[in-house]
Order: sequence, then C-alpha cells, then structure tokens
Amino acid sequence: MSKLRVMIAEDHETVLEGIKLLINSQADMEVIGEAGDGLTAISKAQALIPDIVIMDVSMPGASGFQATEKLNQLCPQVKVLALTRHTDKAYLQQLVRAGAFGYVLKQSPADELLRAIRAVAAGGHYHDSAMTGTVLAGIAGEHRPPQFLPHQPWISKREEEVLRLIAWGYSNKEIAARIDISVKTVEAHRANAMRKLDLNSRIGIVRFALTQGWLQEE
Repeated sequence: MSKLRVMIAEDHETVLEGIKLLINSQADMEVIGEAGDGLTAISKAQALIPDIVIMDVSMPGASGFQATEKLNQLCPQVKVLALTRHTDKAYLQQLVRAGAFGYVLKQSPADELLRAIRAVAAGGHYHDSAMTGTVLAGIAGEHRPPQFLPHQPWISKREEEVLRLIAWGYSNKEIAARIDISVKTVEAHRANAMRKLDLNSRIGIVRFALTQGWLQEE
C-alpha cells in the first residue's frame, strides 16, 4: 500500500521536527517536503503535489490563510489541514472558508493530528475533537461573501495595517519585521487601535477583521 504523502508548512523548527518525527513513525504516511513560510509552502506544494499539506496558520511571507486560498486555486487536488492555537469560532470558520479540509489545535495530543490526516486523506473533513460542532454552524447555506467595508476613519492607516496582520496570525515581532518598525511601536499601534475600536482581545481583533472582509484578501 502506498503511503500518504505529507508536506509540513511550519516556521518553528522544533515544532516542525516534532511533527515530522511523528508522521514518519507511522506505517501509512511519510513527510515528503517542508516549508518555513507561506510563499515557500505554495511553491513546494505545486512542485511536489502532496496528498496533504499541514499548514501552520501563523507564518511569515504569506499567512496560512493566504497560502491555503492560493493552493486551492493552483492545486485543488492538494488538501490542506490547518494547524492553529486559535479556538475562536469565527477564526476557525474562516479557515474552513479559506479552503482547509480541517484543522487541529496545536495544544491537542499528537493522536489528534494523526486522526485528522487520515480522515482528510480519506476524503472527509476533520475538526479538532475539542471544538466539534462549533465551526460548521453558520457556514452551511452561506452563498454571499462578507461585506468589504472602507478604512475606518477613527484609526490611522498604520493602526489598521497592524490590526490586519494581527488578524492574519502574525506575532508582534513578525509584524515589526514585515513593516519595518519596532516591536514597541507595533504594541503602541495595537493598543491605540484596540482602544479606539473598543476591542479587548486578539479574538476581538479577528472578529472585527471578519466584519471588514480583511481575512479574505489576497
């Protein structure tokens, strides 16, 4: 029996190596490629055409959201299984809308990931057992994309840029490097924007981003 061909897109080396060891220890699957950022994940998946890509949501270059959407366009036969720490319903629903066949929480046991790989490879969809039933609700029957609203005049363009990147899953350090400002400045823009928009958590930022249509942008 041929093995499931799995590619891993994960920017943290320790996490990547752990997943690689786990998968390669299974008789029915093997890792055929690795990527440390979203853009590399897209190009490698096009070249290798794996059965499944395990996609970290928060990566430099292009986020897991963006890479998943692009792979759906370029390689629809490749199935994406998202890997995330986020447990917010709206955030997870957006992963499904982006084209992921399922998601696994990073904090879940290793067996959860193995079950997810096999389920997706068999043609199914997989939602982490800790969140079963919370994601598909609200997706069924949707045919209309979210409304794209204009820039909010009460936050600055830079504050909006920082919020967008936070919603895409970038860390403060990654945002600082991406837009060439200091981490302290990122933190200041984040705090100011959250105060102006009356947001009190990262989940609140993601929900606000969903209302703006930011998470579906290329």
